[in-house]
Amino acid sequence: MTEYKTIQQEATGEITEKKSRFIATLRPVSSEEEALAFIAEMKKKYWDARHNCSAYIIGTDKPLERCSDDGEPSRTAGMPMLEVLKGSGLSNVCAVVTRYFGGILLGTGGLVRAYQTATAEGIKNSVILTCKYLNRIKLTLDYNAYGKVQYYAVSEHLSMDEPVFSDSVSVTFSLSDEERGKLLSYATEATSGKAGIEDLGKSWVTVLT
Repeated sequence: MTEYKTIQQEATGEITEKKSRFIATLRPVSSEEEALAFIAEMKKKYWDARHNCSAYIIGTDKPLERCSDDGEPSRTAGMPMLEVLKGSGLSNVCAVVTRYFGGILLGTGGLVRAYQTATAEGIKNSVILTCKYLNRIKLTLDYNAYGKVQYYAVSEHLSMDEPVFSDSVSVTFSLSDEERGKLLSYATEATSGKAGIEDLGKSWVTVLT
């Protein structure tokens, strides 16, 4: 996998269904330990709620997926929440939906819809990031060459970090394989082979969607 989506920061959403309140809280997590700690935190925060159901997805190629009904009838809460997370394409995210019972039973179908809708509301209120597995290339250039490369990068909409200025200019790019090849060809030609090129390998880079 070379791309996935996650959320930038904690987000919430809330719905009311037949007097029951469903409060969804979503948070980005990078490990199962973080997810479990977040779930414990929400259970402590909403200690007086009837249920704190949860679902999380961690990883990319073979993601870890877990969910909990936390006392609701089997497969009426955690699994529907997990399906919403999967359907949205999110990873490295944990969702907790807190239910304050309103005194009216919703039935199996009603519970499934409520937990799904609450989770979707939390996602709707989230800032979504796209994470891409990109090449990181550092170029070291003289000032004249930097102007040429900067113009090329802007015209090609390339992702680059803030440059570092000293007696020369160093700038790091995050590039797809195709972008990498084209930039290196351009920089080599524009500088007559004098550009300093350092391959920093591939890493996950996040961008706003």
